Amino acid sequence: MIADQTEIATVAVLGAGTMGHGIAEVTAIAGYDVVLRDIDEDLVEDGYDSIEWSLEKLAEKGRLDEDPDDVAARIGTTTDLEAAVSDADLVIEAGPEQLSVKQDIFESVDAAAPEDALLATNSSSLSITEIAAATERPESVLGLHFFNPPVKMDLVEVIYGEATTDETAEAGYEFVESIGKTPIYVRKDVRGFVVNSVLGPFMSEPAWMVSTGEATIRQADAAMVHERGYPMGPFELGDLTGIDIGYHVRKEAETPIPPIMEEKVANEKLGRKTGEGYYDYDDGDGPDYVPEDADGFDHLRVEAVMANEAAKLVGDGVATPEAIDTGMQLGAGFPEGTCRRADDIGLDTILEKLRTLHDEHGDDRYEPADYLVELVEAGHTGKEAGRGFHEYSTGDGPSDYHTINWALDDDGLLEVELDRPSRMNAISETLADEVVDLLSSVDDDEVRAVVFEGAGDRAFSAGADISGFADRDPAQTSEPTEVFTTVAEYPRPTLARIDGYCLGAGLELALACDLRVATTDSEFGFPEITLGLLPGGGGTQRAIRMLTDARAKELVFRGEHISAERAADWGLINRAVDADEFDSVVGAFVEDLVSGPPIALRKAKRVMNEGADESLDAGLEMESQAFALLLTTDDVEEGTAAFAADREPEFEGQ
Repeated sequence: MIADQTEIATVAVLGAGTMGHGIAEVTAIAGYDVVLRDIDEDLVEDGYDSIEWSLEKLAEKGRLDEDPDDVAARIGTTTDLEAAVSDADLVIEAGPEQLSVKQDIFESVDAAAPEDALLATNSSSLSITEIAAATERPESVLGLHFFNPPVKMDLVEVIYGEATTDETAEAGYEFVESIGKTPIYVRKDVRGFVVNSVLGPFMSEPAWMVSTGEATIRQADAAMVHERGYPMGPFELGDLTGIDIGYHVRKEAETPIPPIMEEKVANEKLGRKTGEGYYDYDDGDGPDYVPEDADGFDHLRVEAVMANEAAKLVGDGVATPEAIDTGMQLGAGFPEGTCRRADDIGLDTILEKLRTLHDEHGDDRYEPADYLVELVEAGHTGKEAGRGFHEYSTGDGPSDYHTINWALDDDGLLEVELDRPSRMNAISETLADEVVDLLSSVDDDEVRAVVFEGAGDRAFSAGADISGFADRDPAQTSEPTEVFTTVAEYPRPTLARIDGYCLGAGLELALACDLRVATTDSEFGFPEITLGLLPGGGGTQRAIRMLTDARAKELVFRGEHISAERAADWGLINRAVDADEFDSVVGAFVEDLVSGPPIALRKAKRVMNEGADESLDAGLEMESQAFALLLTTDDVEEGTAAFAADREPEFEGQ
């Protein structure tokens, strides 16, 4: 039975290589005492030097809240394993990816670490169960799979071995959250865990297609990047990570290996590290594919196999669709999760594709997962059906959304958080649709004001997620314009709470709001012109009406960022305030909005918005009519009585 685990204060990291020293760094930044251990003094010193260099760089970029020396001072070093783990509350092994080596390490750790310590491995592919078998306490062993580099990558997979208890996994999950990372549970010990299981077909399926002459390398990469919005093509990614890495993972798993991959490994053309792989880096231009190369590539084949792997994980209880999507976005940089994309494509379409491929090729990887078949047979075919891997709004009212968080308090404040911090809250098609759905379905009578903000500490929104619109017809739209119109026309006052980057479509969303308050660290701009585009969500028109002609054109034509102070001077935002005053200033704005007269605020917004597009006489007539109507409201009586009694009015919107 597992011993009662103490609160984690000291963490031992075994292995001072790239992953080990990165894990030690993020752990020390979070305030923990860390012991970094490796077998050789030079390895330890190199790891520590790398930490010091990284901390200095983070400080230069303003990404560190403490002096780098103070963080580094929390990290001790040693070559003595027993000394490293004897007082540790958590041990994280980050040694070579070889089962025998890891088992030897865990056998030694088991003998030296406190009985209540958590024992974790950073293995990216090996069995947690087999590693734990080297100890007398497998119930205390789990996987904590960080992604490279740990300082930058937000995801950590929290993996169960067969004997891992919920208490152990939960303690690991809480630790990951405490160091500012995003954990996902992998509840069964499967090869590849979540991210690598789903990522595998992204790389191997195109390799099979090229090997059989059904596609070219450039065609596959161009299609997956320029048509489907992935951050890197499968062959480009293989060259970056090392073709031999994927080869050996498949060989160890006894998985068939595409001939082109075998050929590259046999000729020692392993990618960037050898100067040549799928692309030539020494004498060539590297990944030189262009959008025109994509024509004719069967991307559905690749995405269908990926979705099938995701269905296996969900059906076998390894991970939830939410965990898989979070993992693929944060761990692989995908524009949206694989389950979410499959729901958009249609699970019936994916199932039909898999069955066709299985009939044509007979390979096991095309055998549809039982869970996928169950969903389709139940009519849960995706977003259009209201349910697939995920459930979707039926239009009957606000629901739980994927890319935004929302809350409506008793005072009538509707808070909307753009929740895509890994992509700096870029506005995807899904996010835009969810904002529209929320504002269209929430009960306006219960709302006094709306505040928009971005999740994380880097951006309100850094722009439109172009990858999310990769398969849309450019002739129809280049950005999600409906969301900006919906926000601009919402009948209650809206405020953008801006901390960080506010660019492109993010700025267009802010301009669609009635008020904008920002920290002095924020930056504003329309970078679209540098892509050969222009702001397509109303940015040109709102800017030209809000600013002088010259300033609006400077903002759009030059595509440069401007500071919050300049944005305030120009009149683009209402206030630019220091971070320590930000909450109080926003709070004062919000208090005035939610306590103000609802009918008068609604009428004032409408008159000002619509009157701006009319002649002065027409605008004055609209104002006069609204004023006369307000004289008949109970709110005016309350406001007058409160003024006479020298008290605060209590408006009820009547």
